[in-house]
Amino acid sequence: MDMQTAFGNINWLSVVVASVAAFVVGSIWYSPLLFSNHWQKENKLTEDDLKSANVPLIFSLAFVLIFIATLVLELFIGKDATLVTGITASALVGIAWIATAFGINYLYARKSFRLFLIDAGYFVVFFIIMGTILGAW
Repeated sequence: MDMQTAFGNINWLSVVVASVAAFVVGSIWYSPLLFSNHWQKENKLTEDDLKSANVPLIFSLAFVLIFIATLVLELFIGKDATLVTGITASALVGIAWIATAFGINYLYARKSFRLFLIDAGYFVVFFIIMGTILGAW
């Protein structure tokens, strides 16, 4: 892949919008509306643990990492991607690469299946949302 051409073909606005969308979905996914209580319990985190976190740093770095993932997904699916291509490729990435990597890690770390479903599920949804936006744009 010619990186100069690949980076020249990036729709930067769609990458930013897809990154923001994935971040927003994460904010909802890990909120009390959905899975925060179960996630906290499965990770054995107390309220004090959560209160002592450097939230601005965590959120800032999380967004940078989301942006990198979105950018690479844009490079992966390519400039000629369609909505179907974006959804299909990103679903495969989320399920076949990300969820399986989580699964392997969680098996060795002896993490619960419930935590696996919460975390891997988020990343499957995360990638599908990003791929949908990138492919449709």
